[in-house]
Amino acid sequence: MNKGIKTVIYPVKDVPKATTLFRKLLGVEPYADQPYYVGFKIGDQDIGIIPNGHNAGMTAFYHVDDIKTSLQTLLDAGAEIIQDLKDVGGGRLVASAKDKDGNIIGLVQN
Repeated sequence: MNKGIKTVIYPVKDVPKATTLFRKLLGVEPYADQPYYVGFKIGDQDIGIIPNGHNAGMTAFYHVDDIKTSLQTLLDAGAEIIQDLKDVGGGRLVASAKDKDGNIIGLVQN
């Protein structure tokens, strides 16, 4: 089951500067503040900033129940893997693919 886009990741060059900007823009403190990821929650929406992710660009992540099946669906439709299935900790799995039009589609399974 696809639960919709609930995570948007922005690549940044200066994490502390971007953290200050997003803190002011969103009006909340980050729930995660690490050198490799800073995350903000607005309702059930997760806004994240990552350093040096510009090769992948901004990525919206669809939250799914079965990431392997969802990734295979993208591949069967002609997409190519950008980031293969990866456990990022706490049981959270992520992957991303680029569709035939060059759009990056991220997947998350908690």
